[in-house]
Amino acid sequence: MRGPVAARWLVWQAFARRPTAWASFTCSRLVHDPRTPQWPSRLLREAEKLKDVLRSAHTSSGRQESTAEHSWRLCLMALLFEDQLGELDLLRVLKLCIVHDLGEAIHGDIPAVAQAAHPDKSQQERDDLQYLARALDAPARQRLLELWDEYEGAASAEARAVKALDKLETLLQHTQGQNPADFDYGFNLDYGRRYTDASPLFQALRQQIDADTRRRLDAQD
Repeated sequence: MRGPVAARWLVWQAFARRPTAWASFTCSRLVHDPRTPQWPSRLLREAEKLKDVLRSAHTSSGRQESTAEHSWRLCLMALLFEDQLGELDLLRVLKLCIVHDLGEAIHGDIPAVAQAAHPDKSQQERDDLQYLARALDAPARQRLLELWDEYEGAASAEARAVKALDKLETLLQHTQGQNPADFDYGFNLDYGRRYTDASPLFQALRQQIDADTRRRLDAQD
């Protein structure tokens, strides 16, 4: 063997004798290859805090749920109702579900019942999202912020659907959890109707959840 063929054979033999060398070689190429997507490690590490951000809802075992858990079941709801969501872009819906509370990783969640006392909540969450996305390249950062703005402003049919599902997931959890004895179920009966009344699907789901909410409210008397 001569020339390039012989050179490739020698390289192959070297890696065959030391398998770990191939892994190191491959990883080094990935790290330095300009075509390799940027690894968003900073955002992913900071987003991990959502696993510890507590919400007002409690689980059926009695502990407070996290924002990450809420976002997970919101995504699951979107998947399960895919056929009923009609012509909505499911991928867009899922992206909105994932991003909608991402900013809470910095300053936490403010329960709906307390939001009137925090008129700057929306701006704070957007600022926090910008902070989380600071290490991303400009296009990725812009995509993330555009998704959040779309959701927050209910600027598309997908965003309005996610708004409704977000309310329904919250209400559903409140009917499952071991909540405090003085939990305000009456507030829940009016919460989020602007979005849940927007389609027959969400109205039907809301009707079932409200029935469970009323049972809990009656049990408090």
